[in-house]
Amino acid sequence: MKQHHFLAAALTLCVFSAQATDLMQAWQAARLHDPQAAVADAARAAGETRRAQAAALWRPAVTLSAGAGRMSADTAMNGAQFSAPGFGQSNGVSFGTSVNNGNSTSWSLSARQPLYNRERSAQRQQLEIGADAAGLQWQAAQQDLMLRTTQRYFDVVLAERKLALLRQQQAAVDRAFTEAKDRFELGDAPITDTHEASARARGLQAQVLAAQSELELAQTILADATGLPPDALQLLPPAGEVAPADLPPLAQWLALAQENNPLLRLQKANADSARQEIRKHGALAAPTLDLVAQAGRERLSGSGDFGAASNTSRQQMIGLQLNVPLYTGGMRSAKLDEALRLEDKARAEVEQASQQTNQQTRAAWLGLQTGQARLSALAHAVTASQARLDATRLGRQVGDRTTLDLLNAENDASAADLALLQARIEVLHNRLRLQALAGQLDETRLQTVNALLGH
Repeated sequence: MKQHHFLAAALTLCVFSAQATDLMQAWQAARLHDPQAAVADAARAAGETRRAQAAALWRPAVTLSAGAGRMSADTAMNGAQFSAPGFGQSNGVSFGTSVNNGNSTSWSLSARQPLYNRERSAQRQQLEIGADAAGLQWQAAQQDLMLRTTQRYFDVVLAERKLALLRQQQAAVDRAFTEAKDRFELGDAPITDTHEASARARGLQAQVLAAQSELELAQTILADATGLPPDALQLLPPAGEVAPADLPPLAQWLALAQENNPLLRLQKANADSARQEIRKHGALAAPTLDLVAQAGRERLSGSGDFGAASNTSRQQMIGLQLNVPLYTGGMRSAKLDEALRLEDKARAEVEQASQQTNQQTRAAWLGLQTGQARLSALAHAVTASQARLDATRLGRQVGDRTTLDLLNAENDASAADLALLQARIEVLHNRLRLQALAGQLDETRLQTVNALLGH
């Protein structure tokens, strides 16, 4: 298995090195490399074994035991009646047997089939619930990994764009500084233009250094999660229409989340398990009825006080066995009280999880609802800021605008471009987050978002 994962990771690395890395490729690499994913897979596999444990509780248990050794035994019987052909009948007869350090052998075979056992029935339900809970934990872990991978992916995309825009601004400021300096030397511009351009250049230099560190950190985090070297990451920004064309109403999403959210369902499963714990310690759980079958043989042979002797006994039995605990020192009632309090706790946790799910679903839905209008406004802002920049450049050439006006226009255009990209990423995050809250986030949904990426 380890060799298979190594080969898969190596092949994935070769593919990623040869072309741009999209979101699905980053997810597949994280799925193979992320240690939390391995933990979730192992926990799910372990949880599934509880179904076999649950089924085994109501199957018959068969036990074979055998023994051999050295044994001494003395047997005395008084007041017995003896009769034999030709000897008549005698009363008050005594018998005695003796074996000193003889050979002892024994074996027994027993089978027990539970017929009525409320505690075992509740335990079986708890095991089934535990298996379901393991599946829900795995689903939640898968969705969480998808969201984390998406967040890390777009953190790098945003950091790359920010650095590119800052370098673009830096180049523009350098040109403005050179132009202002030349015009000052020609007496065509005041010295303030040169100072303004120089100050802006120093400030941008610091911002570029900070952006480089931010990008390097984001790349390292993504590389650690995917197992891919940072220099192999060529990521794609959102390029398509990121906002959904038709967003279902909030009430529909709230209903889906209440029914399908894996973490909420997990809390409900815990509450079901707590109710089964109450059944285990109730009054009706005390008696048990089993079908029992037994067979066995014991033999002791050797020499004793009366010469050679042997003693052999055989037993066979089949029937019903009823067990009714009459007094447990208060343990059963104490366990029942504890189970009742734990059920109260589980119900409160379900209510808390339900409220949190509603709040998170509402927030993600509102983010999507306002996302389209926000994207439209920011797109117009980008267009307007670019038009302003073009006009300011022209005005600077004819002397109607100052160097400071041009630098401000450059800064505003870059800020608008970065804000639009950030808003597009936030809309995609809200899409995936809303689907995760409704228990619908899977590779198909992730592929839909991946299709919106491009140069």
